[in-house]
Amino acid sequence: MRQPPPQDDRPHRELHGRHKSRPLRPAQQQVMEALLPRLRVDLPKSGPLDPHALFACDIQEIWLEVGFGAGEHLAWQAAHHPEVGLIGAEHFRDGIARLLRQVDREGLTRNLRVYPDDGRDLLDVLPQASLSRAFVLFPDPWPKRRHHKRRFVQQAQLDQLAYVLADGGELRLATDDPDYQRWMLIELERHGAFDWTAACAADWRRRPDDWPGTRYEQKAIEAGRQPIFLSYRRRPRTA
Repeated sequence: MRQPPPQDDRPHRELHGRHKSRPLRPAQQQVMEALLPRLRVDLPKSGPLDPHALFACDIQEIWLEVGFGAGEHLAWQAAHHPEVGLIGAEHFRDGIARLLRQVDREGLTRNLRVYPDDGRDLLDVLPQASLSRAFVLFPDPWPKRRHHKRRFVQQAQLDQLAYVLADGGELRLATDDPDYQRWMLIELERHGAFDWTAACAADWRRRPDDWPGTRYEQKAIEAGRQPIFLSYRRRPRTA
């Protein structure tokens, strides 16, 4: 079993374009105080994290969304897949508060948990082959060339995802940025642990029925940017 480096020894890894969320409204602050302590995922001081132990109910699979934004997609998946334990990682408090308000309205506390920080640190402590599905949807494209090293989709993070995804597990990605679209395809092809499932252009131009749209996606389309929707399968591990 791999062991993540101690927190103090980690190199600074910048992914986020801003560090402060907008001030929370009173209702958002209230739901943060009421729900986040119940749903929060805390990293273990040593050793791996058992994701099934986060849920009191009988959960058959664990799915992870890294950078869930306002949480619309994550909440939809939790509502439509009660047999799945959903974990969402998000750095910004306003996004977490938006998700928790939806969780509160729809009663999704049974099978949804939140890691309120950098998702890479969570990936570091998940056991091998512990996830059946992972989502990386509309990550920050970091359009300037000098910032490309900050993009989430690159070899180091794909190593993490390849480690935690079970054989045959699904990795879903989306972006509306044309340069990042090419970048994603190249990085996944370079990595070698994933097979692209697309059989025709419609497979990546249209969202599947079990992939809900979000407000961000709609704004991108209205601005003339066409998102792509990529699905990859984790290749079987060799002995």
